[in-house]
Amino acid sequence: MKNLKALTILLSATMLTLTACGGGSGSGNSGGNQPANGAAADNGAAANGNAAANGNGAAGNNAAAGNEDEPAPIDLGGREIHISAWWDGMPKGDTADSKKALDKLHEVEKKYNVKIVYDNIPFDKYMDKFTTAALSGTPMADISILEFKRALAPIKQGLILPLSEYTQGTSDINNEQEHTIKLPQLLGDEYFFGGKGVSTVGMFYNRDLFKKLGLPDPQDLYAGGQWNWDKFLEVAKQATTDTNNDGKPDTWGFANSAPNAARDFGVTNGALFVNDDLTIGFTDPKMIETLEFINRLYNKENVVKLKKGDKNSWEEINTFKDGDVAMSNNFDWNVGGLPFEIGVVPNPQGPSGDGKFTYANTAQNGWVIPKGVKEPEMVYHIYEELQDIPSTEEYLGQNGLEALFKNQQDIDMTLQHINGTGRISLEEGIADYPYYAVMDDIIKKNQSVTATVKKYEAPAQAALDKLK
Repeated sequence: MKNLKALTILLSATMLTLTACGGGSGSGNSGGNQPANGAAADNGAAANGNAAANGNGAAGNNAAAGNEDEPAPIDLGGREIHISAWWDGMPKGDTADSKKALDKLHEVEKKYNVKIVYDNIPFDKYMDKFTTAALSGTPMADISILEFKRALAPIKQGLILPLSEYTQGTSDINNEQEHTIKLPQLLGDEYFFGGKGVSTVGMFYNRDLFKKLGLPDPQDLYAGGQWNWDKFLEVAKQATTDTNNDGKPDTWGFANSAPNAARDFGVTNGALFVNDDLTIGFTDPKMIETLEFINRLYNKENVVKLKKGDKNSWEEINTFKDGDVAMSNNFDWNVGGLPFEIGVVPNPQGPSGDGKFTYANTAQNGWVIPKGVKEPEMVYHIYEELQDIPSTEEYLGQNGLEALFKNQQDIDMTLQHINGTGRISLEEGIADYPYYAVMDDIIKKNQSVTATVKKYEAPAQAALDKLK
């Protein structure tokens, strides 16, 4: 596909997410740790977390000297500028783009007399180390990657600098954003920056199985304006078949954990478990409508394949890989290299949704500069210089998309209808928020949705009040 004609619509996204989600029953599994395994983020996704880190770096100041024709060289005296992530961010030089990133890194190091150091900190220790170091006044790195949902408390504690404190009027991020982009606001201000990328988070489907069973292609349904919850359930029922008459299905309509499904379906219906302003979201009639649908999907329609036996287990996201499941709301980093052909379409729209958002961005992450970093303006300026690398791709995300998909229509679907349509999901970043308790009561204990929502409203408010 390298010589495909240029796409008419190229969407850029804030991709350091791995749209991934947490494990059932509060298991704590999160797509946020996927980039450590070379996965894509946000969402978190084909925007490779490693690729985002390759070339991401540190700082310097573009201050001019007395000679107005030529700025004086800036010598930072061999300072080490540390960039932390839960993966190894050092460009390896093993691809054309990575080699350019490595060459740029060496160029910047020489230009400013700095040493750029990438710190690989295990995901399960990352936030404790970040918070402890920042509170002590000696940040663990000059630039750190953080998940949005995990950054709520540090922002409330004043441990992260807003962009306005270290970017300049001439900074790329405040102008064309050719290399560095502002990520979405959090708690009313801008704290995160990142590189451009593409993320595919949506309803993946087994195209081989669809053809075998004679099912309608979801992309055709989407193009015809029919891809909604009712049509999705109709197709899932058609895909659930018992071909050998033993009383048990041989193929299934859907697979994933119920909490993962609930988040995405909630967003397509215009609802969140926690609202953007840190108010309770699951009491919203649109989320109640969503939970009723998820309960029907998992407990009444018999179209969901369960491999582990726990409907809320994060591990059920991988059941789609068995090859006997038609559909799964899933992530690009999780479905590569399967023995069957995959297609993708946005998650089906809910009856109360407006189509603006198509998935819950649970693992959106981005780079931040912690409070206490020395000369943050210099640090950030060098970061921007490290991003100024010509890409070998003909269009944004080409390498990842062409490795994932065999069909151009799936690439077009990603670029034109999925990428950039995630809505930030924060519930996992709020201590004691009863998200999994709500899902356990409804999905595993078969409690009524309305009674469950009422039961957990006060504990949810207490958790939010504690954060605030």
